[in-house]
Amino acid sequence: MSRIESMTTSPTRTDAPTRREQILKEAARLFAERGFHGVGVDEIGAAVGISGPGLYRHFPGKDAMLAELLVGISERLLDGGRLRVAEAGGDPRALLGSLIDGHIDFALDDRPLITLHDRELDRLRDEDRKRVRQLQRQYVELWVAVVRELHPQAGEPEARAAVHAVFGLLNSTPHLGAPLGRAEMERLLRNLAHGALGALAA
Repeated sequence: MSRIESMTTSPTRTDAPTRREQILKEAARLFAERGFHGVGVDEIGAAVGISGPGLYRHFPGKDAMLAELLVGISERLLDGGRLRVAEAGGDPRALLGSLIDGHIDFALDDRPLITLHDRELDRLRDEDRKRVRQLQRQYVELWVAVVRELHPQAGEPEARAAVHAVFGLLNSTPHLGAPLGRAEMERLLRNLAHGALGALAA
């Protein structure tokens, strides 16, 4: 069994959107736009059409929302990566392309969460912050495994550096002043990712 095949585990989440998820989406947007401390519970409630106090039926407070947002997206990325490993059937080239496409979707669809991670991660409780870091390490290992499968001449440090370079490129989407259309952005990000990883073949 290859290094890649040995990492196959659970599928991604497929739950339909709920009021709780609507609250989280609006909280992410508002936190990203104005900062965690610049947004009140009443404002989040107004964004989803309920009273501020009504939010407490879903979350004990803003800290819990932030934790669920950052832990939740880390779980989704890892679960999605693991599912892509399973679907690739041991083909490292197909798997790498699938991982890149999945992360591009995240980078384009969840920009507020990238901003939140960059600005607000240190506001999480130690337990939640450690959980985020643990999930992120496991997600990185999926990528490092497939990169080393494709580029066996590259050492582990080089593969890891290339993976982090790809994440840096793809996660830069919140900072684009005048983003292109969706198809153009996908094409640009895909080319950048493959370019960064292609340097390992040199």
